[in-house]
Amino acid sequence: MSFFKRLKESISSKTENVTKQFRDGLEKTRKGFIEKVSDLVTRRKKIDEEFYEELEEILIGADVGVNTVMDLMDDLRAEVKKRRIEDAADLQPVLSEKLMELLRDDSSNELRENPDGITVILFVGVNGVGKTTTIGKLAHRYKQQGKKVLLAAGDTFRAGAIEQLEVWGERVGVEVIKQQAGSDPAAVMFDAVQAAKQRQADVLLCDTAGRLQNKTNLMEELNKIFRVIQREIPSAPHEVLMVLDATTGQNALSQAKLFGEKSGVTGLVLTKLDGTAKGGIVIAIRQELNLPVKLVGLGEKMEDLQTFDSEQFVHALFAGLIKEEEGPADSN
Repeated sequence: MSFFKRLKESISSKTENVTKQFRDGLEKTRKGFIEKVSDLVTRRKKIDEEFYEELEEILIGADVGVNTVMDLMDDLRAEVKKRRIEDAADLQPVLSEKLMELLRDDSSNELRENPDGITVILFVGVNGVGKTTTIGKLAHRYKQQGKKVLLAAGDTFRAGAIEQLEVWGERVGVEVIKQQAGSDPAAVMFDAVQAAKQRQADVLLCDTAGRLQNKTNLMEELNKIFRVIQREIPSAPHEVLMVLDATTGQNALSQAKLFGEKSGVTGLVLTKLDGTAKGGIVIAIRQELNLPVKLVGLGEKMEDLQTFDSEQFVHALFAGLIKEEEGPADSN
């Protein structure tokens, strides 16, 4: 059975609604990346050095990352020799299979939860990446699951950050624990944990400051927050999610490298994937950082925050080719 058919069968067991969200959310990347690959295959027909060079340019242009692209090209060349592939069109399923291998991760993409009480999730990331929106959407998701959720407004220094979180709290119907602007974020977290205990909340989602100007201060602040939370709930935080804006491409990768490994990050959230033609950044991040991509933002709506799924991602990119391969006989 061909790779595309196997992928389609695997996807068929998943929710059609989620499949559609991935397909719609990755439309710009599909047009900017896969359609260029298809055009290259149609023009060149034969696999030669010029073909490889053009393919390399397309992959780098989609922000897959130079190091990853070099390794991928070596892999493709080896596969072409091994399988004796001559026709460029036969390389497309091989490319999609390799991309999925690059995205696959042995650790689970599901968010870790506390089996014995309150689940605490901390959000880190620079200003403007969609951190507050992500918290609001995740609160909505947990609420849909019937969980009692509280939000902690720990980004006390950015103008408007507390108000922005309150707007989301109102939209979702979730209480926000806050203090005055400029307050000590660790004090806000202490209040939030106490409130979560009193109200018997299931989930506490915590916003934190997103400044990178002085990394030492930021790390000290995060460590203080960790200590306050752990004193009250020893197993917390259960996730520390770093939020990155996919539209910033390689810049998002640099931010994650600069900030991620030092702050106890357990997973990544990539927002605004629907707003970029360079969705290949997911592959670059997955390859260059030893961190799982846990959630992806695929649109503006509350439901558009989805658990990352490498099969859905590759299926959404190659959806047109999968349809072509089915042909009229298979679609009955």
